Amino acid sequence: MAKLRSLSTWFLAALVSSCAALNAELVISNAIIAPDGFPIDAIVVNGQTPGPVLCAQKGERFQVNVTDLLVDESMNISTTVHWHGIKQHGSAQMDGTAMVTQCPIASEDSFMYDFTPANQTGSYWYHSHFQLQYCEGVRGALVIYDPEDPYQGLYDFDNESTIITLVDWYHVNAYDVGFTDNPASTLINGAGRYPGGPLVPLSVVQVTPGVRYRIRLMSMACKTNYVFTIDNHVFTVIEADSEYTTPLEVDSIQILAGQRYSFILVANQPVDNYWIHAMPNYDTTFTGGLHSAILRYDGALPIDPIYRNSTSKAPLLEQNLHALVDPAAPGVAELGAADVSLNLVSVWDDNLRFLINGYTYTSPSTPILQQILSGNLSVSGLLPYGSVYTLPANKTIELSIPGGQPEGPHPFHLHGHSFSVVRSAGTEVYNYANPVRRDTTGNGESGDNVTIRFRTDNPGPWIFHCHIDFHLAQGMAVVFAEDTNDTASALNITSPWKQLCPTYNALEPSEQSVEQHRRRHIKHRIGH
Repeated sequence: MAKLRSLSTWFLAALVSSCAALNAELVISNAIIAPDGFPIDAIVVNGQTPGPVLCAQKGERFQVNVTDLLVDESMNISTTVHWHGIKQHGSAQMDGTAMVTQCPIASEDSFMYDFTPANQTGSYWYHSHFQLQYCEGVRGALVIYDPEDPYQGLYDFDNESTIITLVDWYHVNAYDVGFTDNPASTLINGAGRYPGGPLVPLSVVQVTPGVRYRIRLMSMACKTNYVFTIDNHVFTVIEADSEYTTPLEVDSIQILAGQRYSFILVANQPVDNYWIHAMPNYDTTFTGGLHSAILRYDGALPIDPIYRNSTSKAPLLEQNLHALVDPAAPGVAELGAADVSLNLVSVWDDNLRFLINGYTYTSPSTPILQQILSGNLSVSGLLPYGSVYTLPANKTIELSIPGGQPEGPHPFHLHGHSFSVVRSAGTEVYNYANPVRRDTTGNGESGDNVTIRFRTDNPGPWIFHCHIDFHLAQGMAVVFAEDTNDTASALNITSPWKQLCPTYNALEPSEQSVEQHRRRHIKHRIGH
Protein backbone atom coordinates (compact mmCIF):
# COMPACT_ATOMS: atom_id res chain seq x y z
CA MET A 1 0.00 0.00 0.00
CA ALA A 2 2.81 2.43 0.83
CA LYS A 3 4.34 1.83 -2.59
CA LEU A 4 1.03 2.55 -4.36
CA ARG A 5 0.56 5.76 -2.39
CA SER A 6 4.07 6.88 -3.33
CA LEU A 7 3.45 6.26 -7.03
CA SER A 8 0.14 8.13 -6.86
CA THR A 9 1.81 11.09 -5.16
CA TRP A 10 4.50 11.20 -7.85
CA PHE A 11 1.88 11.12 -10.62
CA LEU A 12 -0.13 13.99 -9.15
CA ALA A 13 3.03 16.04 -8.71
CA ALA A 14 3.85 15.49 -12.37
CA LEU A 15 0.44 16.75 -13.41
CA VAL A 16 -0.01 19.71 -11.08
CA SER A 17 2.81 22.04 -10.10
CA SER A 18 3.41 23.93 -6.88
CA CYS A 19 2.34 27.21 -8.51
CA ALA A 20 0.83 29.96 -6.38
CA ALA A 21 -2.66 28.79 -5.61
CA LEU A 22 -5.70 30.13 -3.83
CA ASN A 23 -5.58 32.91 -1.21
CA ALA A 24 -2.79 34.49 -3.23
CA GLU A 25 -1.16 37.88 -2.70
CA LEU A 26 -0.26 39.92 -5.76
CA VAL A 27 1.84 43.03 -5.15
CA ILE A 28 2.04 45.37 -8.14
CA SER A 29 5.03 47.71 -8.08
CA ASN A 30 7.59 49.49 -10.24
CA ALA A 31 11.07 48.16 -10.96
CA ILE A 32 13.90 48.41 -13.45
CA ILE A 33 14.15 45.11 -15.27
CA ALA A 34 16.03 43.79 -18.30
CA PRO A 35 14.32 40.61 -19.58
CA ASP A 36 16.10 40.96 -22.92
CA GLY A 37 19.22 42.64 -21.54
CA PHE A 38 18.00 46.24 -21.98
CA PRO A 39 17.25 47.93 -18.61
CA ILE A 40 13.91 49.74 -18.56
CA ASP A 41 11.38 51.03 -16.05
CA ALA A 42 8.49 48.60 -15.89
CA ILE A 43 5.79 47.17 -13.67
CA VAL A 44 6.23 43.84 -11.92
CA VAL A 45 3.92 41.46 -10.07
CA ASN A 46 5.54 40.07 -6.92
CA GLY A 47 8.85 41.32 -8.29
CA GLN A 48 8.66 39.62 -11.67
CA THR A 49 7.09 39.73 -15.13
CA PRO A 50 5.27 37.69 -16.13
CA GLY A 51 3.87 37.43 -12.62
CA PRO A 52 3.57 34.21 -10.63
CA VAL A 53 1.45 31.41 -12.02
CA LEU A 54 -1.90 31.10 -10.24
CA CYS A 55 -3.62 27.72 -10.22
CA ALA A 56 -6.54 25.85 -8.73
CA GLN A 57 -8.57 22.71 -9.13
CA LYS A 58 -11.98 22.80 -10.80
CA GLY A 59 -14.60 24.38 -8.54
CA GLU A 60 -12.15 25.97 -6.10
CA ARG A 61 -12.56 29.53 -4.91
CA PHE A 62 -10.08 32.26 -5.78
CA GLN A 63 -9.32 34.92 -3.19
CA VAL A 64 -6.54 37.06 -4.61
CA ASN A 65 -5.54 40.16 -2.70
CA VAL A 66 -4.06 42.79 -5.02
CA THR A 67 -1.91 45.48 -3.41
CA ASP A 68 -0.97 48.55 -5.43
CA LEU A 69 2.48 49.96 -4.62
CA LEU A 70 2.95 51.83 -7.91
CA VAL A 71 4.74 55.20 -7.81
CA ASP A 72 5.67 55.92 -11.45
CA GLU A 73 2.90 58.11 -12.83
CA SER A 74 4.14 57.71 -16.42
CA MET A 75 2.74 54.15 -16.33
CA ASN A 76 -0.28 55.01 -14.14
CA ILE A 77 -0.21 54.38 -10.42
CA SER A 78 -3.78 53.11 -10.15
CA THR A 79 -4.49 49.61 -11.41
CA THR A 80 -6.91 46.70 -11.82
CA VAL A 81 -6.54 42.98 -12.49
CA HIS A 82 -8.72 41.20 -15.05
CA TRP A 83 -8.98 37.40 -15.08
CA HIS A 84 -8.90 36.75 -18.80
CA GLY A 85 -11.31 33.96 -19.78
CA ILE A 86 -12.96 33.62 -16.36
CA LYS A 87 -16.67 34.15 -17.02
CA GLN A 88 -17.48 35.54 -13.56
CA HIS A 89 -20.96 34.01 -13.38
CA GLY A 90 -22.66 35.82 -10.53
CA SER A 91 -19.52 37.88 -9.85
CA ALA A 92 -19.35 40.50 -12.61
CA GLN A 93 -18.00 42.99 -10.05
CA MET A 94 -14.81 40.88 -9.92
CA ASP A 95 -14.10 41.05 -13.67
CA GLY A 96 -11.45 43.72 -13.14
CA THR A 97 -12.21 45.99 -16.11
CA ALA A 98 -11.60 49.62 -15.22
CA MET A 99 -14.71 51.81 -15.48
CA VAL A 100 -16.81 48.89 -16.73
CA THR A 101 -17.03 46.68 -13.65
CA GLN A 102 -15.00 48.66 -11.09
CA CYS A 103 -13.04 51.80 -10.33
CA PRO A 104 -9.27 51.27 -10.31
CA ILE A 105 -7.36 50.40 -7.16
CA ALA A 106 -5.50 53.46 -5.88
CA SER A 107 -1.79 53.43 -5.08
CA GLU A 108 -1.08 52.26 -1.52
CA ASP A 109 -4.48 50.57 -1.44
CA SER A 110 -5.55 46.96 -1.98
CA PHE A 111 -8.58 45.00 -3.11
CA MET A 112 -9.53 41.35 -2.69
CA TYR A 113 -10.79 39.66 -5.85
CA ASP A 114 -13.09 36.88 -4.68
CA PHE A 115 -14.72 34.55 -7.21
CA THR A 116 -15.44 30.88 -7.87
CA PRO A 117 -15.30 29.71 -11.50
CA ALA A 118 -17.38 26.67 -10.64
CA ASN A 119 -17.66 25.01 -14.05
CA GLN A 120 -14.51 26.23 -15.75
CA THR A 121 -11.18 24.51 -16.37
CA GLY A 122 -8.29 25.19 -18.70
CA SER A 123 -5.73 27.85 -19.57
CA TYR A 124 -6.27 31.49 -18.59
CA TRP A 125 -4.20 34.52 -17.71
CA TYR A 126 -4.50 37.69 -15.68
CA HIS A 127 -3.52 41.24 -16.57
CA SER A 128 -4.20 44.86 -15.78
CA HIS A 129 -7.26 46.19 -17.56
CA PHE A 130 -6.47 49.87 -17.04
CA GLN A 131 -5.08 52.11 -19.77
CA LEU A 132 -1.96 50.58 -21.43
CA GLN A 133 -0.70 49.12 -18.20
CA TYR A 134 -0.43 45.44 -19.00
CA CYS A 135 2.03 46.34 -21.77
CA GLU A 136 4.35 47.53 -18.99
CA GLY A 137 4.39 44.11 -17.31
CA VAL A 138 1.19 43.41 -15.32
CA ARG A 139 0.36 39.91 -16.56
CA GLY A 140 0.69 36.27 -15.59
CA ALA A 141 -0.63 32.78 -16.26
CA LEU A 142 -3.61 31.16 -14.53
CA VAL A 143 -4.55 27.49 -14.81
CA ILE A 144 -7.59 25.60 -13.52
CA TYR A 145 -6.88 21.86 -13.56
CA ASP A 146 -9.60 19.37 -14.43
CA PRO A 147 -9.54 16.11 -12.43
CA GLU A 148 -11.83 14.64 -15.12
CA ASP A 149 -9.81 15.86 -18.10
CA PRO A 150 -10.90 13.63 -21.01
CA TYR A 151 -7.38 13.84 -22.47
CA GLN A 152 -5.47 13.02 -19.30
CA GLY A 153 -4.48 9.63 -20.71
CA LEU A 154 -2.66 11.35 -23.60
CA TYR A 155 0.00 13.13 -21.54
CA ASP A 156 2.32 12.49 -18.62
CA PHE A 157 3.14 16.03 -17.46
CA ASP A 158 1.03 19.16 -17.06
CA ASN A 159 2.43 21.66 -14.61
CA GLU A 160 4.09 25.05 -14.37
CA SER A 161 7.07 23.82 -16.41
CA THR A 162 4.85 23.11 -19.42
CA ILE A 163 3.42 26.64 -19.70
CA ILE A 164 4.81 28.77 -22.55
CA THR A 165 4.01 32.49 -22.54
CA LEU A 166 4.59 34.91 -25.41
CA VAL A 167 5.07 38.65 -24.86
CA ASP A 168 5.97 41.55 -27.14
CA TRP A 169 8.42 43.80 -25.28
CA TYR A 170 9.19 47.47 -25.87
CA HIS A 171 12.15 49.64 -24.90
CA VAL A 172 9.99 52.74 -24.40
CA ASN A 173 7.01 53.69 -22.28
CA ALA A 174 3.84 52.20 -23.76
CA TYR A 175 2.47 55.69 -24.41
CA ASP A 176 5.49 56.38 -26.64
CA VAL A 177 4.89 53.40 -28.92
CA GLY A 178 4.11 54.86 -32.34
CA PHE A 179 1.53 53.55 -34.79
CA THR A 180 4.13 51.79 -36.94
CA ASP A 181 6.60 50.95 -34.16
CA ASN A 182 7.49 47.30 -33.71
CA PRO A 183 8.41 45.69 -30.39
CA ALA A 184 12.07 45.56 -29.46
CA SER A 185 11.94 41.84 -28.72
CA THR A 186 9.80 38.77 -28.12
CA LEU A 187 9.90 37.30 -24.63
CA ILE A 188 9.19 33.59 -24.29
CA ASN A 189 8.63 32.70 -20.64
CA GLY A 190 10.05 36.08 -19.71
CA ALA A 191 13.32 36.04 -21.66
CA GLY A 192 14.38 37.14 -25.11
CA ARG A 193 16.98 38.90 -27.24
CA TYR A 194 16.88 42.02 -29.37
CA PRO A 195 18.91 42.90 -32.49
CA GLY A 196 22.40 44.02 -31.46
CA GLY A 197 21.73 43.23 -27.82
CA PRO A 198 23.51 40.87 -25.42
CA LEU A 199 23.14 37.11 -25.67
CA VAL A 200 20.69 36.83 -22.80
CA PRO A 201 20.12 33.20 -21.74
CA LEU A 202 16.95 32.06 -23.45
CA SER A 203 14.15 30.15 -21.77
CA VAL A 204 14.52 26.39 -21.83
CA VAL A 205 11.72 23.83 -21.86
CA GLN A 206 13.26 20.59 -20.62
CA VAL A 207 11.87 17.25 -21.85
CA THR A 208 12.65 13.57 -21.41
CA PRO A 209 12.76 11.24 -24.43
CA GLY A 210 9.53 9.31 -24.88
CA VAL A 211 7.52 11.42 -22.43
CA ARG A 212 4.29 13.23 -23.39
CA TYR A 213 3.64 16.80 -22.29
CA ARG A 214 0.55 19.01 -22.21
CA ILE A 215 1.92 22.38 -23.31
CA ARG A 216 -0.21 25.42 -22.44
CA LEU A 217 0.65 28.15 -24.96
CA MET A 218 -0.52 31.63 -23.95
CA SER A 219 -0.22 34.91 -25.83
CA MET A 220 0.08 37.79 -23.39
CA ALA A 221 1.06 40.16 -26.20
CA CYS A 222 -0.13 43.75 -26.43
CA LYS A 223 -0.01 44.01 -30.19
CA THR A 224 1.82 41.24 -32.00
CA ASN A 225 0.47 38.00 -33.39
CA TYR A 226 2.82 35.05 -33.69
CA VAL A 227 3.30 31.83 -35.62
CA PHE A 228 4.52 29.29 -33.09
CA THR A 229 6.65 26.29 -34.07
CA ILE A 230 9.10 23.81 -32.55
CA ASP A 231 11.67 22.41 -34.97
CA ASN A 232 10.99 18.78 -36.01
CA HIS A 233 7.91 18.46 -33.77
CA VAL A 234 4.18 18.31 -34.37
CA PHE A 235 1.39 19.20 -31.94
CA THR A 236 -2.00 17.71 -31.15
CA VAL A 237 -4.24 20.63 -30.18
CA ILE A 238 -6.83 19.77 -27.49
CA GLU A 239 -7.88 23.17 -26.13
CA ALA A 240 -8.61 26.65 -27.45
CA ASP A 241 -9.14 29.43 -24.90
CA SER A 242 -9.99 27.01 -22.06
CA GLU A 243 -12.49 25.03 -24.15
CA TYR A 244 -11.78 21.41 -25.10
CA THR A 245 -11.49 20.74 -28.82
CA THR A 246 -11.46 17.50 -30.75
CA PRO A 247 -7.81 16.50 -31.31
CA LEU A 248 -6.17 18.23 -34.28
CA GLU A 249 -2.59 17.57 -35.38
CA VAL A 250 -0.71 20.63 -36.67
CA ASP A 251 2.90 21.75 -37.03
CA SER A 252 2.40 25.50 -36.54
CA ILE A 253 -0.03 27.69 -34.59
CA GLN A 254 -0.87 31.29 -35.35
CA ILE A 255 -1.79 32.80 -31.99
CA LEU A 256 -3.27 36.28 -31.53
CA ALA A 257 -3.08 38.52 -28.47
CA GLY A 258 -5.18 37.03 -25.68
CA GLN A 259 -5.52 33.55 -27.15
CA ARG A 260 -4.46 30.28 -25.50
CA TYR A 261 -4.00 26.74 -26.78
CA SER A 262 -3.15 23.43 -25.16
CA PHE A 263 -1.41 20.80 -27.24
CA ILE A 264 0.17 17.43 -26.66
CA LEU A 265 3.90 17.38 -27.41
CA VAL A 266 5.58 13.97 -27.60
CA ALA A 267 9.34 14.05 -27.05
CA ASN A 268 10.02 11.58 -29.86
CA GLN A 269 13.03 13.14 -31.60
CA PRO A 270 16.74 12.35 -31.15
CA VAL A 271 18.32 13.81 -28.01
CA ASP A 272 19.34 17.35 -28.93
CA ASN A 273 18.37 21.01 -28.64
CA TYR A 274 15.54 22.30 -30.86
CA TRP A 275 14.47 25.86 -31.54
CA ILE A 276 11.13 27.03 -30.21
CA HIS A 277 10.12 29.90 -32.50
CA ALA A 278 7.45 32.58 -32.19
CA MET A 279 7.61 34.37 -35.53
CA PRO A 280 6.02 37.82 -35.12
CA ASN A 281 3.91 39.34 -37.87
CA TYR A 282 6.53 42.09 -38.38
CA ASP A 283 9.69 39.97 -38.80
CA THR A 284 10.88 36.74 -40.39
CA THR A 285 14.35 36.28 -38.91
CA PHE A 286 15.44 34.28 -35.89
CA THR A 287 19.13 35.11 -36.27
CA GLY A 288 20.98 35.11 -32.96
CA GLY A 289 18.05 33.62 -31.06
CA LEU A 290 15.51 36.38 -31.77
CA HIS A 291 11.88 35.43 -31.04
CA SER A 292 13.06 32.08 -29.72
CA ALA A 293 13.43 29.68 -26.80
CA ILE A 294 14.93 26.19 -26.58
CA LEU A 295 13.40 22.73 -26.30
CA ARG A 296 16.14 20.70 -24.63
CA TYR A 297 16.12 16.94 -24.28
CA ASP A 298 17.65 15.38 -21.19
CA GLY A 299 21.26 14.58 -22.06
CA ALA A 300 21.70 17.38 -24.61
CA LEU A 301 24.49 19.90 -24.14
CA PRO A 302 23.47 23.32 -22.75
CA ILE A 303 24.02 25.15 -26.04
CA ASP A 304 21.89 26.91 -28.64
CA PRO A 305 20.30 24.59 -31.20
CA ILE A 306 21.54 24.23 -34.74
CA TYR A 307 19.60 25.91 -37.53
CA ARG A 308 16.98 23.63 -39.10
CA ASN A 309 15.17 24.87 -42.18
CA SER A 310 11.59 23.65 -42.12
CA THR A 311 8.32 24.70 -43.74
CA SER A 312 4.93 24.29 -42.10
CA LYS A 313 2.78 21.75 -43.93
CA ALA A 314 -0.13 21.59 -41.49
CA PRO A 315 -0.80 25.04 -39.99
CA LEU A 316 -3.61 25.47 -37.51
CA LEU A 317 -6.74 26.89 -39.17
CA GLU A 318 -9.46 27.94 -36.75
CA GLN A 319 -12.23 26.48 -38.91
CA ASN A 320 -10.64 23.03 -38.46
CA LEU A 321 -11.07 23.22 -34.69
CA HIS A 322 -14.28 21.77 -33.27
CA ALA A 323 -15.76 21.89 -29.79
CA LEU A 324 -15.58 18.57 -27.94
CA VAL A 325 -18.40 19.18 -25.44
CA ASP A 326 -21.90 20.30 -26.55
CA PRO A 327 -20.49 21.25 -29.95
CA ALA A 328 -23.51 22.89 -31.59
CA ALA A 329 -23.74 26.69 -31.64
CA PRO A 330 -26.68 28.02 -29.61
CA GLY A 331 -29.96 28.88 -31.35
CA VAL A 332 -31.40 27.99 -34.73
CA ALA A 333 -28.72 26.70 -37.10
CA GLU A 334 -29.25 29.34 -39.74
CA LEU A 335 -27.56 32.63 -40.54
CA GLY A 336 -29.50 35.57 -39.08
CA ALA A 337 -31.86 33.31 -37.12
CA ALA A 338 -30.57 34.32 -33.68
CA ASP A 339 -32.81 36.22 -31.25
CA VAL A 340 -30.58 39.28 -31.62
CA SER A 341 -28.23 39.88 -34.55
CA LEU A 342 -25.69 42.71 -34.55
CA ASN A 343 -23.24 43.82 -37.18
CA LEU A 344 -20.24 45.58 -35.63
CA VAL A 345 -18.42 47.60 -38.27
CA SER A 346 -15.09 49.14 -37.29
CA VAL A 347 -13.55 52.08 -39.12
CA TRP A 348 -10.41 54.14 -38.66
CA ASP A 349 -10.85 57.92 -38.69
CA ASP A 350 -8.57 60.85 -39.51
CA ASN A 351 -7.84 61.39 -35.79
CA LEU A 352 -6.37 57.89 -35.56
CA ARG A 353 -9.28 56.58 -33.53
CA PHE A 354 -11.32 53.44 -34.08
CA LEU A 355 -15.11 53.70 -34.28
CA ILE A 356 -17.53 50.78 -34.01
CA ASN A 357 -20.88 51.52 -35.65
CA GLY A 358 -19.97 55.19 -35.62
CA TYR A 359 -18.80 55.56 -32.01
CA THR A 360 -15.38 55.53 -30.35
CA TYR A 361 -15.42 53.85 -26.97
CA THR A 362 -14.23 56.25 -24.27
CA SER A 363 -13.98 55.24 -20.65
CA PRO A 364 -16.87 56.71 -18.61
CA SER A 365 -16.32 58.58 -15.34
CA THR A 366 -18.59 56.13 -13.50
CA PRO A 367 -18.25 52.34 -14.00
CA ILE A 368 -21.03 50.96 -16.17
CA LEU A 369 -21.84 48.36 -13.51
CA GLN A 370 -22.30 51.13 -10.95
CA GLN A 371 -24.56 52.96 -13.41
CA ILE A 372 -26.72 49.82 -13.69
CA LEU A 373 -26.81 49.32 -9.92
CA SER A 374 -27.93 52.96 -9.60
CA GLY A 375 -30.99 52.25 -11.73
CA ASN A 376 -29.87 53.11 -15.27
CA LEU A 377 -31.19 50.03 -17.04
CA SER A 378 -31.78 51.16 -20.62
CA VAL A 379 -29.33 51.97 -23.40
CA SER A 380 -30.44 55.61 -23.39
CA GLY A 381 -29.22 56.09 -19.83
CA LEU A 382 -25.92 54.25 -19.98
CA LEU A 383 -22.60 55.88 -20.79
CA PRO A 384 -20.55 56.06 -22.92
CA TYR A 385 -23.35 56.87 -25.34
CA GLY A 386 -23.34 54.82 -28.52
CA SER A 387 -20.92 52.20 -27.17
CA VAL A 388 -23.27 50.35 -24.79
CA TYR A 389 -25.75 47.78 -26.10
CA THR A 390 -28.41 46.31 -23.81
CA LEU A 391 -29.09 42.61 -24.37
CA PRO A 392 -32.13 40.67 -23.10
CA ALA A 393 -31.74 37.67 -20.80
CA ASN A 394 -31.57 34.08 -22.01
CA LYS A 395 -31.40 34.86 -25.71
CA THR A 396 -29.09 33.80 -28.52
CA ILE A 397 -26.89 36.64 -29.78
CA GLU A 398 -25.17 36.61 -33.16
CA LEU A 399 -22.38 39.10 -33.82
CA SER A 400 -20.82 39.74 -37.22
CA ILE A 401 -17.43 41.47 -37.20
CA PRO A 402 -16.11 42.39 -40.68
CA GLY A 403 -12.33 42.52 -41.11
CA GLY A 404 -9.95 44.68 -43.06
CA GLN A 405 -9.06 47.49 -40.63
CA PRO A 406 -5.45 48.75 -40.34
CA GLU A 407 -3.08 46.72 -38.13
CA GLY A 408 -5.28 43.64 -38.46
CA PRO A 409 -6.27 40.96 -37.89
CA HIS A 410 -7.84 42.29 -34.71
CA PRO A 411 -8.23 39.76 -31.87
CA PHE A 412 -11.68 40.44 -30.42
CA HIS A 413 -12.21 39.24 -26.85
CA LEU A 414 -15.56 38.94 -25.07
CA HIS A 415 -15.72 39.15 -21.29
CA GLY A 416 -18.22 37.04 -19.36
CA HIS A 417 -18.66 34.38 -22.05
CA SER A 418 -17.21 31.86 -24.41
CA PHE A 419 -18.70 32.01 -27.90
CA SER A 420 -19.09 29.71 -30.88
CA VAL A 421 -17.18 30.90 -33.96
CA VAL A 422 -19.68 29.97 -36.68
CA ARG A 423 -17.61 31.68 -39.38
CA SER A 424 -13.86 32.05 -38.98
CA ALA A 425 -11.48 34.41 -40.74
CA GLY A 426 -10.26 33.02 -44.04
CA THR A 427 -13.41 31.10 -44.91
CA GLU A 428 -16.91 31.85 -46.18
CA VAL A 429 -18.36 28.69 -44.65
CA TYR A 430 -20.80 28.94 -41.74
CA ASN A 431 -20.71 26.04 -39.28
CA TYR A 432 -23.48 25.81 -36.68
CA ALA A 433 -23.02 22.08 -36.05
CA ASN A 434 -19.63 21.90 -34.30
CA PRO A 435 -17.74 25.22 -34.41
CA VAL A 436 -14.85 25.93 -32.08
CA ARG A 437 -15.90 27.62 -28.85
CA ARG A 438 -13.51 30.19 -27.39
CA ASP A 439 -13.35 33.77 -26.04
CA THR A 440 -10.90 35.50 -28.43
CA THR A 441 -10.98 35.34 -32.22
CA GLY A 442 -9.46 37.36 -35.06
CA ASN A 443 -11.72 39.32 -37.41
CA GLY A 444 -9.47 38.68 -40.41
CA GLU A 445 -8.75 40.74 -43.48
CA SER A 446 -10.83 42.60 -46.06
CA GLY A 447 -13.66 40.35 -47.25
CA ASP A 448 -13.86 38.40 -44.01
CA ASN A 449 -17.05 38.52 -41.93
CA VAL A 450 -16.27 36.63 -38.74
CA THR A 451 -19.48 35.58 -37.00
CA ILE A 452 -19.91 34.38 -33.42
CA ARG A 453 -22.81 33.27 -31.22
CA PHE A 454 -23.35 33.18 -27.46
CA ARG A 455 -26.19 32.93 -24.95
CA THR A 456 -27.08 35.76 -22.55
CA ASP A 457 -27.02 33.69 -19.37
CA ASN A 458 -24.73 35.93 -17.30
CA PRO A 459 -26.13 39.29 -16.05
CA GLY A 460 -23.67 42.18 -16.07
CA PRO A 461 -21.81 44.61 -18.34
CA TRP A 462 -19.32 42.76 -20.53
CA ILE A 463 -16.81 44.55 -22.70
CA PHE A 464 -16.10 43.26 -26.22
CA HIS A 465 -12.85 44.70 -27.49
CA CYS A 466 -9.79 44.35 -29.64
CA HIS A 467 -7.06 42.80 -27.49
CA ILE A 468 -4.36 44.85 -29.14
CA ASP A 469 -4.16 47.10 -26.11
CA PHE A 470 -3.27 50.19 -28.12
CA HIS A 471 -6.44 49.72 -30.17
CA LEU A 472 -8.59 49.42 -27.06
CA ALA A 473 -7.08 52.72 -25.89
CA GLN A 474 -8.06 54.14 -29.27
CA GLY A 475 -11.68 53.15 -28.81
CA MET A 476 -12.05 49.72 -30.46
CA ALA A 477 -14.64 48.36 -28.04
CA VAL A 478 -18.31 48.14 -27.12
CA VAL A 479 -20.00 46.98 -23.91
CA PHE A 480 -22.92 44.57 -23.75
CA ALA A 481 -25.11 45.39 -20.74
CA GLU A 482 -26.70 41.99 -20.32
CA ASP A 483 -29.97 41.49 -18.46
CA THR A 484 -29.83 44.83 -16.66
CA ASN A 485 -33.08 44.10 -14.79
CA ASP A 486 -31.52 41.16 -12.94
CA THR A 487 -27.94 42.39 -12.58
CA ALA A 488 -28.32 43.78 -9.05
CA SER A 489 -29.98 40.63 -7.69
CA ALA A 490 -27.40 38.37 -9.38
CA LEU A 491 -24.41 39.97 -7.64
CA ASN A 492 -23.09 40.22 -4.09
CA ILE A 493 -21.78 43.78 -3.93
CA THR A 494 -19.50 44.28 -0.94
CA SER A 495 -18.32 47.35 0.94
CA PRO A 496 -14.71 47.11 -0.34
CA TRP A 497 -15.99 47.20 -3.93
CA LYS A 498 -18.21 50.18 -3.14
CA GLN A 499 -15.25 52.01 -1.60
CA LEU A 500 -13.08 51.73 -4.71
CA CYS A 501 -14.76 54.66 -6.48
CA PRO A 502 -14.75 57.18 -3.60
CA THR A 503 -11.08 56.42 -2.99
CA TYR A 504 -10.20 56.69 -6.68
CA ASN A 505 -12.29 59.82 -7.26
CA ALA A 506 -10.51 61.57 -4.38
CA LEU A 507 -7.13 61.21 -6.10
CA GLU A 508 -5.35 64.00 -7.90
CA PRO A 509 -5.84 63.83 -11.72
CA SER A 510 -2.23 62.72 -12.25
CA GLU A 511 -2.84 59.81 -9.88
CA GLN A 512 -5.94 58.70 -11.77
CA SER A 513 -4.63 58.40 -15.32
CA VAL A 514 -1.86 59.60 -17.56
CA GLU A 515 -3.79 62.11 -19.64
CA GLN A 516 -0.72 64.13 -20.56
CA HIS A 517 0.96 60.95 -21.82
CA ARG A 518 -2.19 60.00 -23.70
CA ARG A 519 -2.14 63.33 -25.56
CA ARG A 520 1.59 62.99 -26.27
CA HIS A 521 0.99 59.43 -27.50
CA ILE A 522 -1.67 60.55 -29.98
CA LYS A 523 0.53 63.40 -31.29
CA HIS A 524 3.40 60.95 -31.69
CA ARG A 525 1.19 58.65 -33.73
CA ILE A 526 -0.01 61.50 -35.95
CA GLY A 527 3.60 62.52 -36.52
CA HIS A 528 3.69 66.02 -34.96
